[in-house]
Amino acid sequence: MKIVIITGSSRGLGASAAIECARGGLGVVVTYNGSPDKAEEVVKTIAQSGGKAVAVKLDVCDTSSFPAFRDAVAAELEAVWRRRDFDYLVNNAGYGLFNPIASVTEEQFDGLFNVHLRGPFFLTQLLAPLMADGGHIINITSATTRVATSGVAPYAAFKGGLEVLTRYMAKEFGGRGIRANSIAPGAIRTELGGGLNDEFEAMLAGQTALGRVGEPDDIGGVVASLLSSDNRWINAQNIEVAGGYNI
Repeated sequence: MKIVIITGSSRGLGASAAIECARGGLGVVVTYNGSPDKAEEVVKTIAQSGGKAVAVKLDVCDTSSFPAFRDAVAAELEAVWRRRDFDYLVNNAGYGLFNPIASVTEEQFDGLFNVHLRGPFFLTQLLAPLMADGGHIINITSATTRVATSGVAPYAAFKGGLEVLTRYMAKEFGGRGIRANSIAPGAIRTELGGGLNDEFEAMLAGQTALGRVGEPDDIGGVVASLLSSDNRWINAQNIEVAGGYNI
């Protein structure tokens, strides 16, 4: 059984991706930070469908906690799957902040940087030795890297950095047969950034060719599909999944 680690998968599109990956036959390591109960709900949902999943705590902002996370994952791999490695990593954990450049504080800037760029960089670095050759890294970026949206400059800038980092991951890990791609969601109905109010949602839907905002399952299915062998020749790409946002 192939195994995927999905960061921030206790809710939202991460939870959807975990469930879809399990439906596709993958074992799943669900990670959470402040919502262990929600993570266990995802694990239970997967188990009820005949899949295998475990939940492990991870604070993507705190790189000092990464070695303990790696060790916890290694223990779960051995105990649940009788393996010493895993196959896929999805760097999904994140949060939003709506604030114009003029009023962004250094603390807000650093927080977004840590979770959206610094965290994925050093987590991938630390987990790479545990990843099996022929694996796959997916980084969740954002359509805001293509379409400038007032109020999300730091978030979009770091997601843009993650998009570039994806290509470098593909380049540097390619010798091991490890692919790296990024998925850029458009507006999704999740709790990210406090969610969408009716007025904002209507505006975003009006800017989308398919006439609505996305749902977590619109992204979760793409994550699972991209990890499948059907897409084995897709590498170093950023794939926007946004229903035709601002075209």
